[in-house]
Order: sequence, then C-alpha cells, then structure tokens
Amino acid sequence: MRATTIHAPFDMRVQDVPDAVVREPADAVVRVLRACICGSDLWAYRGESARQPGQRIGHEFLGIVEETGSEVTGIRRGDLVVAPFMWSDGVCDYCREGLTTSCEHGGFWGSVGSDGGQGEAVRVPFADATLVRLPKDAASDDHLLSALLTLSDVLGTGHHAALGAGARPGVTVAVVGDGAVGLCAVLAAKRLGAERIIALGRHQVRTDIARGFGATDVVAERGDDAVAAVRELTRGQGAHAVVEAVGTEQSMRTAVGITRDGGAIGFVGVPHGSGTGLDLGVMFDGNIALRGGVAPVRTYIPELLPDVLDGTIDPSPVFDLTVGLEDVPAGYKAMDERTALKVLVTN
Repeated sequence: MRATTIHAPFDMRVQDVPDAVVREPADAVVRVLRACICGSDLWAYRGESARQPGQRIGHEFLGIVEETGSEVTGIRRGDLVVAPFMWSDGVCDYCREGLTTSCEHGGFWGSVGSDGGQGEAVRVPFADATLVRLPKDAASDDHLLSALLTLSDVLGTGHHAALGAGARPGVTVAVVGDGAVGLCAVLAAKRLGAERIIALGRHQVRTDIARGFGATDVVAERGDDAVAAVRELTRGQGAHAVVEAVGTEQSMRTAVGITRDGGAIGFVGVPHGSGTGLDLGVMFDGNIALRGGVAPVRTYIPELLPDVLDGTIDPSPVFDLTVGLEDVPAGYKAMDERTALKVLVTN
C-alpha cells in the first residue's frame, strides 16, 4: 500500500510500504477515506521533534473497516468509522476515568512500528475501544466527511482546551492562537455558552473563520500589546477563561497576562521552544489555574458527534486546502509556509 513517510527535515515521501494487516485478535484494518495534516506534524517536518528515517506519519483519519480480528464484536466490515489520534484499550484505570491518552496499552498513530493516518490503510489495535462508528451514508457526503474528520483530533482538542479554561455561559473566553486548534476552541467555547469570545490572531482569513465560529472580538497585536488590548476590552480585568493553543514561550506568557484573577488557562499547544513562559508568582497572586495537556478525544467523540451530524456545529472550514495522498508532501510545504491553514487528504 502507499503511505507517507518522513526521512529527514523537509523530506516527506509517499512510498510503497507493507500492507496493513490484522496481527492481534482485537485489531481491525481501516481503509482511509480522509486524513489530514496536523500543526503538530510540522515539528517533525521541520526537524524539531525526532523521527526515524522512513517512519510513518499522520494521526487523524476516518475510513471503512476492511477486516477485523476474531475478538472484535462492536464493529464489522463495511462500517464507516473515525479514529481518535491515539488508540486505547478502553478497560484500564485511565480509560475508565476518561483519560484515554494515558491508556496503559495505548499508542499514537505513526509511532515506530505502527501505521500512520496519511496512508491508504491503518491497522487499528483495540478496535472496539478505539473506533467510533459513523452513519454509513456520511461516506457519500464530502462536506460532512470533512466535518467528521475533525473529531479525530482538532475539534476534540479545542473542546478539551475550552473545558480546561472553564468556558461556560456568562464568561469571557480568550483564545491565543489562530491555527486550526485555536479556531476549534472558539467553536467549542461558543458551543459551551461563552458570552464573549476574544480571538487573538494576525491573519484575516483565519480570524474571519474565528468570527464565523463565534468570536465577538479579534486582537491582532502580540506580546505586551496583545495583553494591553485584551485588558482594554475587559475593563482591565482580563478573560475568565483563556485557551493557549500554540505552545511557545511567548504564547504562554500572553495567556498568563490576559487571564482574569480567579480564572483558568486551558493549554493544548504542544510545548516547544526555550521554556514554558510560566510565571508562578503571577499565577499564585492571581489564583490562576492551569489545566490541559493531551486531549482524550476518544472520550469526547460521543458528546460532539451528534452536534456535528445535525449541523449544530460545523468545524469543516478549518480545512482550506485539499490534496490527494500522492501530494501530501506539497501539503506539508503549504502549511509550513502558512499558505494553508489545515490540509485535507483524500483517498
């Protein structure tokens, strides 16, 4: 089968690799219909996170079940399914508590020895616990498929950030970062009933999407100027709930600087750079809470899926470029050069 592999910084290739096959009784093989490129994939692309030459990549996909192991009972061949960005067994202590990303037997698509989502097919361990069945007729609806694909990572991660920040009716939410996760956090905050949503971003195409998702204000400044702008919008107090969706030292400093006393930061930006930007003294004095991390999106899919299916929320605008599998390397280049927000991959 064909799959995307990474060989060195900026060296992505689509190559022939061994077919995905059932190895364990709890496995399934999913033929990928839709995948995408994540902003976090760019750290490997740029050489900022280590990968072995030839390693698979991609962790967001949905598709059709082609084969199941002997112990799989919840899904069957022909089912349309979406996969969260990590597999999990569904029965360990962490899974029972909803923290599927800490599953004792879990793993990440594209890790050494596993299939990546940016390929023709994927072997899925613990298929019953990992995969979520979707309506079969969605397979013929391109727009709906795009929206459903966001359940694999970006929508659930935005939801995780909004929950961690404490988005709820009557509060002001500020979102640091205008990437796909930040935009989905705006959508999630709106869904959770936030009264006012301030999107921090400099790219009008992206902030226009943020407004469409529910942002009431846009702040284009950065650093201290951004802090001052948000404070001005909030009578000097800052936002009750702040999402940090970038992962740099500057973005975290901004998040801390715009959080209202007694508020919280929900952080989901994969940390990278020279430090965290956290000033514990400021956080202590202001009673500011910090929550977040790797989003257990498998736990959130059942809650978010009905709203995507009925059109209550439509996260599909985060995809602004579509490529076929053979053109995935060009998709990485477009995202790295910021000519694309998030790239959809079709098979």
